[in-house]
Amino acid sequence: MKNNIKYLLTFSLVGIAIALVVLKYWDYVINPWTRDGQVRANVIQITSRISAPIVNLPIKDNQFVKAGDLLFELDPRTFKATLDQARAQLEETGDTVKALEKQVDVSKANVKAELAAIEEAKTNISQLRATVIKNKAEHVRQENLIKANATSKKSEETAQADYDVSVQQELSAQASLRKAQASLGESEANLAKSEAQLGAIGESNAQVKAALAALRTAELNYEFTKVYAPVDGYVTNLNIRLGTQSVANQPLLALVDSNSYWIDGFFQENYIRDIDKGDKAIVTLMTYSDLPIEGVVDSI
Repeated sequence: MKNNIKYLLTFSLVGIAIALVVLKYWDYVINPWTRDGQVRANVIQITSRISAPIVNLPIKDNQFVKAGDLLFELDPRTFKATLDQARAQLEETGDTVKALEKQVDVSKANVKAELAAIEEAKTNISQLRATVIKNKAEHVRQENLIKANATSKKSEETAQADYDVSVQQELSAQASLRKAQASLGESEANLAKSEAQLGAIGESNAQVKAALAALRTAELNYEFTKVYAPVDGYVTNLNIRLGTQSVANQPLLALVDSNSYWIDGFFQENYIRDIDKGDKAIVTLMTYSDLPIEGVVDSI
């Protein structure tokens, strides 16, 4: 009897143990867990856009900073001088362009005046041509009359003089036309030269655009003398001091984004079939076992 009780008790304990193991295993399958996990975060390498010595360093290693806080400042004197020079160059370019614009206006006015002079000379020539024809006819008439003793010598000489004067006036007017046409060609050449030197009008002008671009570059370089935190986070790998020569695009420190923490948990493949994206998860850090952290499965 005692043996039966002993066997029954043994079988019961073994059954309970097996049941507990099965239940534990089933709980693990339904709610898998792992001790193999790593805390991750985005780490931003902080560099300068320009090369210059550091003159202001208000941060310390492992310090928490907010987005927009000053991390360090570079010597701005050289870049301020370049900025002032670019502003002066823009003003000088503006004055040069205005002078060229006035020169273009003067050249256009000259072309317009020469065109008017040409039209006036052509009109004058037409009128003088009619006068020449008239005076020539009168001169021929007076010559015929003098042969017939029907007019005086003085009248004939007057007709001859009038004809000669009108011919000279016509020749002078033609010379004026040729001169005006030559002046027009010169004025048009000067206009083309002035317009070529000026280029486009306003801010589309190549000289103005170049000066504006140089100014913007100088402004950016001056702004780059101050480097600010792009995100909230913790300063790390701070190996610079006052006077350190910053080299453009070379990392000077790192910033751990405090809003980017995640946990990488490693599971065997046959235990993750019941894990889905969006499932709730509880994470416990070994050093803070009494402070569980709730999270959500982001990817598998």
